[in-house]
Amino acid sequence: MIDQGLERRSAAVTEMPDELRHDVRLLGKLLGQVLAEQGGEDLLADVERLRKAVIAARKGEISADEITAMVAAWEIERAVEVARAFTCYFHLANLAEEHYRIRTLRERDAEGRVQRESLAQAVHELGHERVAELLPELELHPVLTAHPTEARRRAVVTAIQRVSGQLTEYNTPGRGASERADNKRRMLEEIDLLWRTAQLRSTKLDPLDEVRTAMAAFDETLFRMVPQVYRSLDAALDERTGTRPPQARPFIRYGSWIGGDRDGNPNVTSRVTRETIQIQSEHVLNALETACTRIGRTLTASAQLAPCSPDLKSALTAAVDAYPEVVSELATRSPREPHRQWLLFVAARIGATRRRDLDLAYRAPAELLADLLLAQESLAAVAPRQAYGELQHLIWQVETFGFHLAELEVRQHSQVHAAALEEIEAGGELSERTEEVLATIRAIGWIQERYGVPACSRYVVSFTRSAADVSAVYELARHALGARAPVLDVVPLFESGQDLANSPHVLTGMLDIPQVRERLADNGRRMEIMLGYSDSAKELGPAAATLRLYEAQEELTAWAAAHDVKLRMFHGRGGALGRGGGPANRAVLAQAPGSVAGRFKVTEQGEVIFARYGHIAIARRHLEQVANAVLLASSPTVGARTAAAAERFRGLAEQVASASEQAYRSLTEAPGFPEWFGLVSPLEEIGTLRLGSRPARRGLGAPRSLDDLRAIPWVFAWAQTRVNLPGWYGLGTGLASVGSLDELRAAYTEWPLFNAMLDNAEMSLAKTDRSIAKRYLALGGREDFARQVLEEYDRTRDLVLRVTGHSRLLENRKVLSRAVQLRDPYVDALSHLQLRALRALRTGTPSEQERERLSTLLLLSVNGVAAGLQNTG
Repeated sequence: MIDQGLERRSAAVTEMPDELRHDVRLLGKLLGQVLAEQGGEDLLADVERLRKAVIAARKGEISADEITAMVAAWEIERAVEVARAFTCYFHLANLAEEHYRIRTLRERDAEGRVQRESLAQAVHELGHERVAELLPELELHPVLTAHPTEARRRAVVTAIQRVSGQLTEYNTPGRGASERADNKRRMLEEIDLLWRTAQLRSTKLDPLDEVRTAMAAFDETLFRMVPQVYRSLDAALDERTGTRPPQARPFIRYGSWIGGDRDGNPNVTSRVTRETIQIQSEHVLNALETACTRIGRTLTASAQLAPCSPDLKSALTAAVDAYPEVVSELATRSPREPHRQWLLFVAARIGATRRRDLDLAYRAPAELLADLLLAQESLAAVAPRQAYGELQHLIWQVETFGFHLAELEVRQHSQVHAAALEEIEAGGELSERTEEVLATIRAIGWIQERYGVPACSRYVVSFTRSAADVSAVYELARHALGARAPVLDVVPLFESGQDLANSPHVLTGMLDIPQVRERLADNGRRMEIMLGYSDSAKELGPAAATLRLYEAQEELTAWAAAHDVKLRMFHGRGGALGRGGGPANRAVLAQAPGSVAGRFKVTEQGEVIFARYGHIAIARRHLEQVANAVLLASSPTVGARTAAAAERFRGLAEQVASASEQAYRSLTEAPGFPEWFGLVSPLEEIGTLRLGSRPARRGLGAPRSLDDLRAIPWVFAWAQTRVNLPGWYGLGTGLASVGSLDELRAAYTEWPLFNAMLDNAEMSLAKTDRSIAKRYLALGGREDFARQVLEEYDRTRDLVLRVTGHSRLLENRKVLSRAVQLRDPYVDALSHLQLRALRALRTGTPSEQERERLSTLLLLSVNGVAAGLQNTG
């Protein structure tokens, strides 16, 4: 089927590893078999015709117009089936690449060498003493968000996971022929089901659906992976790990906006927020109970060979007195095994906590931790491996996740708070929106009473313009609960260019707010702010936004030092390059000196959650890379080197930022641009994909300006057109404004920020296809806009290659280059199908029935292109 002829594909195929080629061929062949069985040989033939045609077009053997004619000749139903086939192929190709990545990680680990960008490498480079000094302040804080960037249905994801399980078993060494035959049969069965599973959601997600989807990442990956990361650091610090008290302390804290972010999403209510924390608690308590039960059952050391400490013996006696039925039963099942009895008793108490059995339940995680440490201290004296092995993992899990799993953060727009206060101060009946604002604060208070302050205390204020926007939240809390107002850390979010420039002034004003001064006194003068990448990039363009954000970080770092504040910057990055995405570890190293200081907090959005946390080996590697970067970025040596480069190239950066912003605004602020963008892209249709619970835009109707449009559909729609404009537009003009190519090359070599900015743009340019993009841009009927976009693309591509010294895009990124080259022709196939539907919807007069069929084709192709590019918003 689609895999046939892959070996004939130029350099990308030559570089394709045998194991990856084998899996792609196998999965493609099985998909072809399913297509023939379910759609007939004629469907398979049509898929093959299109596949061969797009490959031939890339070789210049046929024209794109011939492909347009071929696709136009099909009935819409056949075009839909072909789109589904290519989408299924991409799901399977992505799966094969994931398996290859996991195998590669394991092979590197088996070599016994220190892996690049690992915790062990950071310890090796910085030295044990320096890392030990950084550990008390080290903190990684990923925040899961519900931004609608995961185009796949959960049913599709789970179907792919079942195929993955069978592929893993099929490739396991030592399996017999009959076992492999059965795995192959099961793979065929699961691919058949994947083909039959609807790719599009029939109903819109609600916020609690999003919460439950995120819980799958916790259940399948996060809970087990986190202690492995700590163990990796502990082993790097001292190879005797597992036999002595750990040197590594838990430094990962998860947060979540899912069920808490109500900015522009009326579906997130106070009831949803309460139910969210209950769902999170149910999952983490269930995981802790299961782990404690497993460890307790295996801890069969007898009292004779591992006698318990006097403290543990006294605790067991007290437990018998307080809960005779529970402990007596355990003693009967585990005679003369005191540590086993104790841990199974602890597991019973965790279960009671989950069930809200208040007589037996723990009141707080600290009580559970104390009981586990009691067992650890007893074992440490007689069986240290039992004390610091799996039991230590459980202790780390409790310290990391508590009883709430992830801190639930609330976000709301500053204008909503201002309107609510105005209503309250005016007196009279309050609107439903204002009542909901007050109910949200009461929900925070309820969460803190039930789960503790760490479960929910951060309140993010979107579009913070002044300290009054922060003060408004504290004032609303007073109106909601009076003297019983919850503990709040109000986090200002700076998003626009003007807001970023004004941010130090806002922070100075915050120091005059009594509640802020009180929090600073209580928490060691720690303050958090948030920097928004998405909206600043949408407003200023990618290059100007990157450089303005860096400048803001420098100023904020200086402000914090002058005011004796430990400032943590929360980075609101998206998954896509146009929203601040890209390799997270490189992003850390590109931060302004002093702005990291051992702490890094960042959003993990949509498809990124499953890409980074869908498999334990990949998740562990991701967090090790970020932790490595945080440690290195916090080193004075690295900071001094980065500061020197930033100072040297400050003038160059200002020139690039100014020219690139001017070029970007000349396009996006031109009269008629929003309407043109709506015509050349599937922007309107993306809003009907039911990706998430949040509306795609602010307000109703077609966007009158970019301010009406959220950053996610802005990036998503441009990716579909194969233009990827938010990732590179304006950069070429910015680079061209610098007279010296040598200076640009020096900045690329010496300054991590400039290096990361150009490399990210190069990745975005590599996913751009000029010839396909030109066909989309022509749909808008504005030749001037189309010419402006394509000229800037040519300029940017040329200058990025000249500055980096590459002869082709991604020349130094073989793995990524191979993935892009292999996918491009198949994405072309879906783009041609999408263009057929888009052209008919934009320029034709289809009947209502035909419009519905065309919309189905369009949305299926959107889903498939997202899978092929592995990128939405």
